[in-house]
Amino acid sequence: MLGSHFGTLFRVSTFGESHGPALGVIVDGCPAGLEVDAEKIQYDLNRRRPGQSKLVSPRKESDEFEILSGVFEGKTTGCPIAMLIRNTDAKSKDYSAIKDLFRPGHADFTYFAKHGHRDYRGGGRSSARETAARVMAGGLAKQLLASAGVSFKSAVTQVGKVQAIKRIWEQVEENDVRCPDPDVLEAMIAEIESARKARDSVGGMVEVVADGVPVGLGEPVFAKLDAAIGAAMFSIPAVKGVEIGSGFECVSARGSELNDEMTPSGFTSNHHGGTLGGISSGAPIVVRLAIKPTSSIPQDKRSIDTSFQSQTIKTLGRHDPCVALRAPVIAEAMLAILLADFWLQQLAQTAAREHYSTVEKIQYSLKKDD
Repeated sequence: MLGSHFGTLFRVSTFGESHGPALGVIVDGCPAGLEVDAEKIQYDLNRRRPGQSKLVSPRKESDEFEILSGVFEGKTTGCPIAMLIRNTDAKSKDYSAIKDLFRPGHADFTYFAKHGHRDYRGGGRSSARETAARVMAGGLAKQLLASAGVSFKSAVTQVGKVQAIKRIWEQVEENDVRCPDPDVLEAMIAEIESARKARDSVGGMVEVVADGVPVGLGEPVFAKLDAAIGAAMFSIPAVKGVEIGSGFECVSARGSELNDEMTPSGFTSNHHGGTLGGISSGAPIVVRLAIKPTSSIPQDKRSIDTSFQSQTIKTLGRHDPCVALRAPVIAEAMLAILLADFWLQQLAQTAAREHYSTVEKIQYSLKKDD
């Protein structure tokens, strides 16, 4: 499937299904000599895994990963890096009763319409379980970018109608919602619990920030950095909206309010969210993701079956009442993978410019000698 590959120089390919024996990722193009901290990758996987609190899916997966190739004596070799997670708590029988039905809001219908055959167990390849593979690749990309001074942070900034105002980043991993504003934390929890008790679900907003991004990443006109960020974030399951910087707020603003003035010490504001003309400006890259409510809810809903006959479906099993809670680390991973790829492309261009500059100097010197 062509859609399982991402990137140009830093290339990522994921594989596996929600209820298959394992899922994993192959990363090609990572430079040799990078010291790999496996504990940091495992830490990110723990942030994404199910069963970590009463507010997320109770599926019990440890998500312990294995590095199968491409790393020797703790350093990358320059060869493809394969990483694997084995599924240990898949309960496929939960889906037997609805194997011939299409769940509303899910990819069941579109996968069947496209391929004529699908893995109905938990959504198979379309399940958000696939994102564990991205988190492994993203963990590697973050370590690569750290050498350039790039760092990442993320949080859940809205649950339902409850919005965070403050951004106290150091508190994000101290609570189950990953909320950066302690003043609204309890209200967010109440919103989630209210949806769960009503056998329903609720959406959320995730904000991810990349600090220290070098100036110059991205290309005009069709390879703009912000366009690529949008594509990367929309590839995450349940994401239905993406904004960079002030995003949709710019519609109601005046140019005088939105223009980010510049001084010798940098920008005075960051409404542009770190990209200008599709190229990174050196300001923090700020991205927000609108994540829809979980589609799997235990309510009777109208649908059709694989014979296109009318049916009623109730989706049981283990599901997140607010899938946004486990999404921050996934957003970090996709942004890191993308920036690593663009950074390597920029390094290649820089090296090429330096090469041709050197050649020109040599040629000029030879002409003088003549």
